[in-house]
Amino acid sequence: MIVDAHHHLWDPARADYPWLTGDLATIRRAFVPEDLAPLLEATGVDGTILVQTRSSLEETQEFLETAAATSFIRGVIGWVDLMDPGVDDTIAALRDGPGGDHLVGIRHQVHDEPDPAWLLRPDVRRGIAAVGRADLVYDLLVRSRELPAARDLVASMPDMRFVVDHLAKPPISTGRLQRWADLVSTFVPLENASWKLSGLVTEADWRQWRPADLAPFVDHALERLGPDRIVFGSDWPVCLLAASYADVVMTARDLTSRLTAAERAGIFGDNATRFYRLRV
Repeated sequence: MIVDAHHHLWDPARADYPWLTGDLATIRRAFVPEDLAPLLEATGVDGTILVQTRSSLEETQEFLETAAATSFIRGVIGWVDLMDPGVDDTIAALRDGPGGDHLVGIRHQVHDEPDPAWLLRPDVRRGIAAVGRADLVYDLLVRSRELPAARDLVASMPDMRFVVDHLAKPPISTGRLQRWADLVSTFVPLENASWKLSGLVTEADWRQWRPADLAPFVDHALERLGPDRIVFGSDWPVCLLAASYADVVMTARDLTSRLTAAERAGIFGDNATRFYRLRV
């Protein structure tokens, strides 16, 4: 099964998305499953993981209901208030509600928090521990600034599964590889953390990027972390700022073409299915 492990849905007419600022005007419209379905068929993608877009329990509930009604959505990464003392009960209620068996992970927009060590706050750590108790993955939406805290968190919870979204948003547009690369390398011994090959085209120059711009970052992740810890995601429809869905899929395939067939099968489906324990 080929899996797109990271895409979104939204409708600005029904909810507020603070991150949809002026430079993102071209994607400030509704995106629904019917928009994505033909793109999946055209690229041979069998299943997807739908990922939260705002800090909203209501959105998570809606996404679970959408997943239950949409055959290609195999999992949902939702949002809960990690600092709420009742977070265990909240997660349990989500799982008991409509579509609750599609809940595979939790995420928060950590890179928008003023404190680069936000992940290490005691109340946040308690909430993340609750995610682990529920046998869910915690997706880390971070940049280089937050990677040291993310590394300490992952190391302190070796029995819990983590996924770093978008390869931690490397500075592709500037080509400044070294600091990001050094931070990624600190995760080498932490096998409970996987990394998403996603969101890279929008970290490059939106108008002039080439696969060669992405290659040094992808190659470093593959070399240091290993292909068995990498999962593919499109980051659709955010990716549309810089590339079509088909271009994102093709670029990911090109950047991993030197790998074995088994390693590519892992990146494009098997790893996500195993790590998120997806419905198949």
